[in-house]
Amino acid sequence: MKIIGLSQNIIWKEKHENFLLIERKFQNLEADLFLVPEMFSTGFYMKADEVADGNEQVLSWMKSFAKAKNAAIGGSVSVKEKGNFYNRFYFVKPDGTYYYYNKKHLFSYTREDKIYTAGKERVIVEYLGVRFFLQICYDARFPVFARNRKDYDVLLNVANWPDSRILAWETLSRARAIENQTYVFALNRTGEDGNGLKYPESSHCYFPDGEDVSTKKEDLIFAEIDMRKLEKYRKDFPFLDDADDFNW
Repeated sequence: MKIIGLSQNIIWKEKHENFLLIERKFQNLEADLFLVPEMFSTGFYMKADEVADGNEQVLSWMKSFAKAKNAAIGGSVSVKEKGNFYNRFYFVKPDGTYYYYNKKHLFSYTREDKIYTAGKERVIVEYLGVRFFLQICYDARFPVFARNRKDYDVLLNVANWPDSRILAWETLSRARAIENQTYVFALNRTGEDGNGLKYPESSHCYFPDGEDVSTKKEDLIFAEIDMRKLEKYRKDFPFLDDADDFNW
């Protein structure tokens, strides 16, 4: 299972320009899954009524991209649905089938919780024999919600996490991999947004022992998900068998 992520320098509030940017960056690449950051089509913008996708424009583009590349694509989008706004992670398969996760932990520091509606459900997507658990940015700070109950193999977290808190982002992402015996593909944006926040290159793919198993080239990050290696590690060190029992 090959994943390629784009540590995208998101063009502020310009959906079409971001579509073109992503297509260009991934143009000559092949993967099973392509990943783009949180709110990849607009940037992390809190005037949701100006940018929210109310007619599935972004989802339609993602379906077209997945079909053209014969690969899945994942990333989060500002969405308006039935009068509510959601920070929604879409996972779109090549045949157009899609799944979505609405961000549960909304970032109160920027009043995201006053504008967007929180999701309630954990979402796990199975694709090519791998179970993906979907998360968005701030979710990384809340380990209970992410607790692996032997129901996923890869945690995908797409983010807009600025440089002032970047050590927390990297530490939390590695911790989620170690404590849950899972791969964690943590994809952050780069560049500077319309609010003047800066984002250093800080995307990683961690193995359950905490090692970063990704390779990088400019703003692209590459990782291979080796299920045999993961299963052997879990068998040799069955820490999840000793985990506390609880219901979410």
